[in-house]
Amino acid sequence: MNVRYLWVLGLLGLINGSFAGHSLAENAVTVGSFIIEPATLHCLGFEWNIQGDDNHNASVSVEYRKTGDLAWRKALPLLRIGEEKVWRSREFLEYWTPRMFAGSIFDLQANMEYECRLIMSDSDGVHGQTQQQCFVRTRSVPQAYSEGRVLHVYPPGYRGSRQQPSFTGLKEAYYGPGLGDWSVVREQKVQPGDIIEVHAGLYKANFSNYVDPLQIPFHGTYVLTIDGTAEKPIVIRAAGDGEVIFDGNGAYRLFDVMAADYNYFEGLTIRNTNIAFYTGLKDVLGCSGLVVKQCRLENIGIGVMNEYAGSKNFYIADNILIGRDDPFRLNGWSNPGIYGASPLKSYYGIKVYGQGHVICHNYVAYFHDGICVCTHGSPEPKQSNKSVAIDIYNNDIFLMVDDFIEADGGTHNIRVLRNRGFNAAHYGLSAQPVFGGPAYFIRNLVYHVPFGGALKFGGAHPAGVLVYHNTFLTENMGAINGSNVHYRNNLFLGTDHPDKSIMNSQTHTAYSSLDYNGYRPNQNNRPQYVWQAPTGTALRNFEPGQNSGGAYHTLDAFRQATGQERHGVELDYDIFIDVRRPDPSRPHAVYHPDSVDCRLKENSAAVNAAGRLPNVNDHYTGSAPDIGALESGLPLPIYGPRS
Repeated sequence: MNVRYLWVLGLLGLINGSFAGHSLAENAVTVGSFIIEPATLHCLGFEWNIQGDDNHNASVSVEYRKTGDLAWRKALPLLRIGEEKVWRSREFLEYWTPRMFAGSIFDLQANMEYECRLIMSDSDGVHGQTQQQCFVRTRSVPQAYSEGRVLHVYPPGYRGSRQQPSFTGLKEAYYGPGLGDWSVVREQKVQPGDIIEVHAGLYKANFSNYVDPLQIPFHGTYVLTIDGTAEKPIVIRAAGDGEVIFDGNGAYRLFDVMAADYNYFEGLTIRNTNIAFYTGLKDVLGCSGLVVKQCRLENIGIGVMNEYAGSKNFYIADNILIGRDDPFRLNGWSNPGIYGASPLKSYYGIKVYGQGHVICHNYVAYFHDGICVCTHGSPEPKQSNKSVAIDIYNNDIFLMVDDFIEADGGTHNIRVLRNRGFNAAHYGLSAQPVFGGPAYFIRNLVYHVPFGGALKFGGAHPAGVLVYHNTFLTENMGAINGSNVHYRNNLFLGTDHPDKSIMNSQTHTAYSSLDYNGYRPNQNNRPQYVWQAPTGTALRNFEPGQNSGGAYHTLDAFRQATGQERHGVELDYDIFIDVRRPDPSRPHAVYHPDSVDCRLKENSAAVNAAGRLPNVNDHYTGSAPDIGALESGLPLPIYGPRS
């Protein structure tokens, strides 16, 4: 074989992207599998795997329309993900995000079919199918089966007239009668589609009594194990003749439904237990189709606990969850201050893992954390077990020892929308870690976070966080060590804390970005804008301490040095109708939502100053969208229960 022939082979190897075992840049995209995630009531999520695109310049546009409509509507493009490192050394966690795109369509109608069109493009070329067109139906709000049997439950000692068939206590209706050892003899069990109507009264077991009529001797837990179906759920609901109180009498957990799919709980009061609903344990078992709505959970340690990757399609809505933590002062667990570290009296209101969950319109107060995705570890290898398509919206969260909402543990399409949080000791919204994302934080309102700040990325190095149209009445001090993070149209207003900057953003990826945000710098001597990112031509750098940047006193200086915030503005509290600055000298103070009005004043610096984001701010009222969570001229969101 002559030298000339070897040279030609070498040239061909270079053209094809490899030579002598060394891979060269593959800038063209090779299209892989396309995945439609489980639909929720109002959102759809997609994933599209790829190879190539080493220069990270491919894109996927998204359009949608109701089936049968003529006009297409634009949605946000999918987020380009890949080669970002997510790690936390203490737990030996290290995960590299795969090359792919992922993203969502928001604010759709429930139980409606949509036609969706996604188009892949890359100036370097695309190998494979460039367009995906699909029909997807959003889910319906869960309902009882209209033709189900109705079973009537009455409390022990009830002496009035009864509707038939009637039972004493829930377990007698669910499993059939049986006291003591006979409580597990289940000869007349509930059936899918049945409705158990629980009549007014107190259901409080004496679980030291061997023959207590509520049939939960010794442990005090209702262990429910019978499956309903999506069409024929098993419904346990208040009968409507007065308050129904399930008192746990100090039991560790009251309802264990981890083996019971499609069991619904509606209109109940649950109190005096460490865990109200125990729904799934990692690597063991978990339920799907759980509904908890219009319930009151009080004097509890945890409202809903779920850690199981296979759990699907929870609907947790319009509930009131009241924990045991101090209702009169804001106290952190890692910054003791004058009161000492807050003890763990209540852990979290709601925690889920799995797919397709909807957590909306709940009021959550006096816990360590409010609403969380389970911090589960590296994503499960099986697609159906990955943590995707979880919606957390329109919740009202008040007085947390740590954080309001944690997307920690989410993989793709974790959607945190239109929530309100007042008084969290450490951070408002957390994403440590997110495994590629996107985790969407959109139109949330956060007020008074004295010991930390608006966002928490911390030591877990999340990847794929999109922060759009939020109002943060606190500094953004915890958004460090993130990758593929993008900020648009947010308000960050400082509190004049003497030791804080208004923004500290450190990223491992050169393609993280900030623009169209509004800032109120703190009146102190510190540089207010701190930024670190990879330098030169590097797209990513995950070596601690090797990214470079600077600290800048003004937004103009930050903009000129970094190229970020081309359209960002500085402003002050006078943009709002009536908002007072949280007092940094009183970090333990408690502020109430009705004491402020966060709507924007007409012609303020935040009005008409935001950038366009399709499917996020389509309904703006002026010449351009407004910065922050609340658009002028539109109705306020409904935070918390709707009835």
